[in-house]
Amino acid sequence: MTINTAPRVRAMLLAACAAVSLTSFSTAADAAEEVNIYSYREPELIKPLLDAFTAETGIATNTVYINKGLVERMAAEGANSPADVILTVDIGRLDEALQGGVTQPVSDEAINANIPAHFREPAGNWFALTTRGRVVYASRERVAQDSITYEELADPKWKGRICIRSGQHVYNIGLFASMIAHHGKEKAEAWLTGLRDNLARKPGGNDREQAKGIYSGECDIGIGNTYYVGRMATNEKEPEQKEWAAAIKVLFPNNDERGTHVNISGMAMAKHAPHKENALKLMRFLASEEAQRVYAEQVYEYPVKPGVPPSDLVASWGEIHPDTLPLSEVAGHRKEASELVDEVGFDSGPAS
Repeated sequence: MTINTAPRVRAMLLAACAAVSLTSFSTAADAAEEVNIYSYREPELIKPLLDAFTAETGIATNTVYINKGLVERMAAEGANSPADVILTVDIGRLDEALQGGVTQPVSDEAINANIPAHFREPAGNWFALTTRGRVVYASRERVAQDSITYEELADPKWKGRICIRSGQHVYNIGLFASMIAHHGKEKAEAWLTGLRDNLARKPGGNDREQAKGIYSGECDIGIGNTYYVGRMATNEKEPEQKEWAAAIKVLFPNNDERGTHVNISGMAMAKHAPHKENALKLMRFLASEEAQRVYAEQVYEYPVKPGVPPSDLVASWGEIHPDTLPLSEVAGHRKEASELVDEVGFDSGPAS
């Protein structure tokens, strides 16, 4: 359900968010050896990296996890924002931050030397840290094939056999936008309708829930990001997730053709960063080989720094061949993709 908030009420809400942000970092203006992070990324995914940064530099990190509305919040805070850097996932969210005017360009030799140009915004407003594939989780017991295409997911042979999270989630919007970019809106709509009618249930949960659905027998294949498989397979706190991971095999769609759809995680310098030098040190660190190896070994993502390999676990799934379509082009179709999700009633589940 969408709630339309009157302009005056919205302004009050954003002002309240700004006040919360300012109190979240009560000592930010006074402490020199710290850096304040606004993050779309789940805290557990970035903690190993931030811990390594603090151990190396002595600079403390303060993180506010923001599930949505990050750009609006920063815009409301304006010059008083305590944010030094933004950590986020998805090319669309990075572009949203740029278009929202809450970033500033960074030109740094160390960052540029470690991060290839095609993973950096031309003016330096953001750069990628890792990539992750949007892949198929397939049941080891009930799916014999070892290759697949995204287009095949609309084949009636999969009717009642597919699990997926909400079509409006940024991960799926990126995938759907890539289908529009490759095939045009009309064909992408027909494909999305076919995928919808092959679902075993209404879209819901997170990517791990799709693996759980395969383990339980509710579905035979699911759509998810690669790194979740690594996180589940090594989850000591919730060992049942190891069983979910063991129940699936990773298939890289279109891997031998145009390539598998990949997206990125990335970062940007906040427009009004109060600790700019510390922020730059964090940016350099996360672009370094040391941090890229942490991403690979502990977060199970693909490093973007050339020469840094994926972890042995990730490599065991096979070699990923990324789609060569520029992510900037994919991002340009995100609005259409979101509209298609609603137009075909994707999140309502199969029509029959």
